[in-house]
Amino acid sequence: MPCVTAFLLTLAHPTLGQSLSTLKVRVINVRQEPVAVEARLLSLPDSAVVRSGSFPDGLVSFTAIRQSTALLWLSSLSYADTILHLENRNRPKPDLGTIIVQDRNVQLEEVRISRQAPLARYGSNGTVSMQVAGSILAGSTSVAQVLERSPGVIFTDGRISVAGKGEALIFLNNQAITYEQMMAIPVSRIVRVEIIANPSSRYDAEGKAVIRIITRTNSERGTAGSVTQQYTYSNFAGGEGNTLADGTYRRGKWTIAGNYSLRTGKDREVLSTTRTRPDSAIFLRSELTTDWQRRLRNYSAYGLGVQYTPTENTYYSFSYRGNLDRQGGHQFSRNSIDDAVNQGIYNSRLDKDEKRLNHSLIFNYNRTLDSLGSGFFAGSQLARFRTDVRDGIRERNVVNDSSFSRQLKNNQSYHITISSTQADYTKVFGRENKLETGIKLTYAHTASGTDFLVAGSEAGFRLDPGLSSQFAYTELIPAAYFNYTGAIGKTIRFATGIRGEWTRYELNTTAGNGQALRKSYGNVFPNLLLTKAVSTELDVRLSYVAKISRPRYQALNPWVIYQDPFTSIQGNPGLRPEKVHAFEMGMNYRQIDCRAGYNFTRDPISGAALRGDGPNTYVLKGINLEKDHTVFLSGSATFTIRWWNSTNTITLSQSKSMDRQYDFKLVRPRPQLYIYTTNTFNVNDLFKVQFMAWYLGDKYYGLFHSRSRATVTLGIEKDFFRKAWKLRLTANDLFHQTNASGNYSVGQTDIFYDRTYATSNVTVSLTYRFGKPFKTGYRSKSTAESEQNRAR
Repeated sequence: MPCVTAFLLTLAHPTLGQSLSTLKVRVINVRQEPVAVEARLLSLPDSAVVRSGSFPDGLVSFTAIRQSTALLWLSSLSYADTILHLENRNRPKPDLGTIIVQDRNVQLEEVRISRQAPLARYGSNGTVSMQVAGSILAGSTSVAQVLERSPGVIFTDGRISVAGKGEALIFLNNQAITYEQMMAIPVSRIVRVEIIANPSSRYDAEGKAVIRIITRTNSERGTAGSVTQQYTYSNFAGGEGNTLADGTYRRGKWTIAGNYSLRTGKDREVLSTTRTRPDSAIFLRSELTTDWQRRLRNYSAYGLGVQYTPTENTYYSFSYRGNLDRQGGHQFSRNSIDDAVNQGIYNSRLDKDEKRLNHSLIFNYNRTLDSLGSGFFAGSQLARFRTDVRDGIRERNVVNDSSFSRQLKNNQSYHITISSTQADYTKVFGRENKLETGIKLTYAHTASGTDFLVAGSEAGFRLDPGLSSQFAYTELIPAAYFNYTGAIGKTIRFATGIRGEWTRYELNTTAGNGQALRKSYGNVFPNLLLTKAVSTELDVRLSYVAKISRPRYQALNPWVIYQDPFTSIQGNPGLRPEKVHAFEMGMNYRQIDCRAGYNFTRDPISGAALRGDGPNTYVLKGINLEKDHTVFLSGSATFTIRWWNSTNTITLSQSKSMDRQYDFKLVRPRPQLYIYTTNTFNVNDLFKVQFMAWYLGDKYYGLFHSRSRATVTLGIEKDFFRKAWKLRLTANDLFHQTNASGNYSVGQTDIFYDRTYATSNVTVSLTYRFGKPFKTGYRSKSTAESEQNRAR
């Protein structure tokens, strides 16, 4: 790590005993004001990070420390770094009292740390913390790309999952956010990503895992912000520009924070599908290619928040978040169909006209009740999502040398309203015990209408009642949770909790012959985590978590999304939630983490192309299988020398699905291999060269055989003008091997698919940071995390 400016304090009594201990220190400036700091506890002599965290109120506290000697590194952008040398004096609860940090313009003694902080840290509870700032992840074009490049995070059909666990909820600091809101976060502001594989009952039962995106804080006083301009080009899709800006202003007890991003340009996706029925009585061969050439007219995301802090222990915040997406472009489709009677080529062109407008209002109240960290939180959120689609479709078809054409219109509108209110109470008992409890009430309503119009010419469009429908869905979920963290003796820590959720919903649709469903059900979700400190460097753990995944609202909607004359995408009102019981055991030794797990899933949600009403028609829809068994084994390691930083992960998993409802041909399970590596090379402190690669092997699960995927990315970055400017050049997915392909069989139909994305590109990014680099305590917490995730 480069030299840092600091002063070294060797204390007479600070203690880190061989048994479990707690470390506390209060950080203030010369004006006796609390200072927001990033604190790291480094082991000696290798300088590996043992603990780290952000402490906006200047009250630093670390628990479960076993090192006999260590360095405590306190850093703040507005003050000089402070390093404390801690030595063993056999005291179980060291309190370092108050530390006064100095302004950066004071010349202090220089201290050199021999190694860089690792890119990834592995917690004793199974959490992985991935450093983004200064790594290859910082050169990503979007937060989605950051997550895709993080160890163990997998993107499948627009869903973000954690290897061995399943779909994850996404948090921005302490705020749950939607996918669209996630895409608006400036990558230049992200400090790290935390992958929580064993979330407690405090989190909604919807998330099988939690991913927290931690961003830089801006200014404690005055104005600060950043502006980033990115440009990406690929031969496959074309060019795309992304402008991101954010700023914070604080004066006295008031803080104002805002952000805006604008994404314009082109995006592209190509799907090739082959369907065959070899039986001569029902012979079919269909070769379908769909090419989405999207035009991003205006993808804007914006937010504004105000916080009032009347006392050091209390704050009120009110914030607004929104995004506007206007998408044009075209969808070209060509389907060549041969059956026992006809030979035909069916071509269509869809002129895309889609608009999404989303709004969220969030109110928070938070009060810290004592110096140990006890507190009370209350929050409420109202969110509104609206989408309007006005697609025009032209078909040109040739069957047995006869040609014909027709015009179609697909007019769709839907809106989703979500309101959520929750209250949380935390009581900390001493240094080892903490009680968390809370309640939550969520209401969601979605309604949509689809008018599918057909005409043989420009005039005379008529409504097709078979493809048009109305849909309404209402859901109410009250919930309560209890979570307790404590210790047994000196070496065992535990966290146990339970969450109860009652779900009541009503669904009405005019699709088909009409359908009305009304149902109520309750679920209890326990969790348990045990961690034992075998030695000062070795921890072992055992965990159990119960979770649920409810279908996305639109996955229940049987409206029609046109793909070609014989292929459509429809929702399934009969989809049931899937329930997961996840067991894991693991160990953590220095910067090496190993884990093994087993997941049992009831009613797993899958998808398939099912036979439609016509002999050659197919409907893509979500379905429930009966059950699934998944086992996995994973190992991760990080090492660091002065000029080379490397993080590596390898995972082996296998899934076996079972079903007796559909006429499915389930594949024989086989192990799937996942390999990940990321490396940063610091070239004489002049610039950084970065290399990242991952490989996801063939997967055999349920209906599907998914073929292997891989990516290789190279990047270089350079700071200018006292690090106010940063220039990055990144070559993404060099060999364009991230396409999703595979095959499956449904009844008498064999299906092969290959989906190609615009992931192979070159990105240039320039970031400018301005204002005072102080830190802020602006805080806002969302209360509708899982519901917003389901609104996509």
